[in-house]
Amino acid sequence: MPLWLEILLSALLLLGGLFVLIGAIGLVRLPDFFTRLHAPTKASTLGLGAILLGSMVLVSVSHDGVSLHELLITLFLFITAPVSAHMMCRAALHQRLKIAPGTRNGEYQGLTLAKQQERDSSRLP
Repeated sequence: MPLWLEILLSALLLLGGLFVLIGAIGLVRLPDFFTRLHAPTKASTLGLGAILLGSMVLVSVSHDGVSLHELLITLFLFITAPVSAHMMCRAALHQRLKIAPGTRNGEYQGLTLAKQQERDSSRLP
């Protein structure tokens, strides 16, 4: 295997590991559910994407062909991670989870609560 390819694969693996580490630290350190959800979703998607890209390059070079398995895993990861994070945030808004005082865009929680109360009041007989 050429030296430039080994350096590229090492860089992709290290970059992916760094992103996953940053996501894990963000999960532990951030103050509320919404910010905790944001850090690992974004960082892990990028980190695992870099690791899977390195795996695709390695398998493609060593087996003289494109690896369909890693490509499908990467595609599935990039589709499901943002959708699942969005659904968890919507569920948290409906559960009225509190946000940290310093969180920006906290007014959206009030708008959601106002819509919920408006719907509840319209259902009353």
